[in-house]
Amino acid sequence: MSDNGHGASTAFLAAYDAVLERWPVQVEPIDLPSAYGVTRVNACGPVDGPPLILLNGGGTTATIWFANVGELARRHRVYAVDRIGEPGRSIRGERPPRTVPDLLGWLDGVLDGLGIESTAICGHSYGGWLSLTYGLHAPGRVRQLVLLDPSHCFGGFRVNYLAHALPALIKPTASRSRAFLAWETGGLEFDPTWLRLYDLTVRFPDVKYVIGKRPKPDQLRAFTTPTLVLLAGRGRTHAHHRVASAVRRLLPHAETAVLPLSHHAMPWHEAADLNTRIVGFLTRTGM
Repeated sequence: MSDNGHGASTAFLAAYDAVLERWPVQVEPIDLPSAYGVTRVNACGPVDGPPLILLNGGGTTATIWFANVGELARRHRVYAVDRIGEPGRSIRGERPPRTVPDLLGWLDGVLDGLGIESTAICGHSYGGWLSLTYGLHAPGRVRQLVLLDPSHCFGGFRVNYLAHALPALIKPTASRSRAFLAWETGGLEFDPTWLRLYDLTVRFPDVKYVIGKRPKPDQLRAFTTPTLVLLAGRGRTHAHHRVASAVRRLLPHAETAVLPLSHHAMPWHEAADLNTRIVGFLTRTGM
């Protein structure tokens, strides 16, 4: 595997750039150095627009928002971030994030490096967990929060989901990852350019996800940031009706909806409705 300074192969970087070329907007790559390494941020939209941070799910990259950025960047300055230590164009330093405080400190530094005092944040899956955890950590810096079928926030994983995920986790291969995606999404046809990149993420070296605890009920009840929670009604990750009930109980001010989508395809499958809901929420609750 050729390194290129990223720890990623030449093929991976080419596949990453090919997906980024699918974005229907002009993209400005920004590299932010820190003690943790160098963070790649893909920026687009009007430079004077209200900021919106996008945090992708685990096992994907910041390019996953190809079906969303066209609408999101009409009004917002969008920043799609590759987390250090995960697949993407960010580069590990000698001390990449290893703990939840590290991860939150890293995201503090990203906002500082972008010159953002406060922002809206939208996160999918694991990125949803990080978004909510960061909102609880720094509520003064998060103006609005959008959680797309967030993991480990309001409920646990289904046992059946974990059982199907296990082979790809124990010995990841492109064929196992594809089989898992096909099972969870009900056999949806994926964008071939993105799927090529997804195949190569399983070969990304030394991926170590920072896994933290589920937010405590008292923390959630005290959280007042405007929040939109969109759940995948066809997803197999968790029981969406139980998650929706927990959201209404713990975040009574949040807007919640269940959409006819699967978990892993949520950002791009039938994205028009998803984009309309996100943009409408951000416009309606914006200061």
